[in-house]
Amino acid sequence: MHSEPSDTDDAGMPCAGGLVAATLALMTTWAAPARDAAVDAEQQRWLIARKVVSNLFFLSNHPDVGPGLRNVVGKVHGRWVEIAQAAQPAASTEFAAAPAESVVRPLAPHLH
Repeated sequence: MHSEPSDTDDAGMPCAGGLVAATLALMTTWAAPARDAAVDAEQQRWLIARKVVSNLFFLSNHPDVGPGLRNVVGKVHGRWVEIAQAAQPAASTEFAAAPAESVVRPLAPHLH
């Protein structure tokens, strides 16, 4: 019996490859925000940077990511934390209660 490939592991965590692909897609969109989005480019960049920070955090703790890549991802995560903090809109009203620092240590699912 052949089972279909899954986007998650047995613990419900996204597969490492899918998380890398999604993070790269987000980084690409951060570089060129959508012109027809519901929010302006500044808000898009801030929201995308926050999600990149979250994805990198989970990648740096993913059980299927080797130590070398974890090290690189950890360093990249630190840089994206800075990017997210710098990208926070000064006059943000809808998201003012959620500063960029809140995504530095998101609640992580159990990885074992």
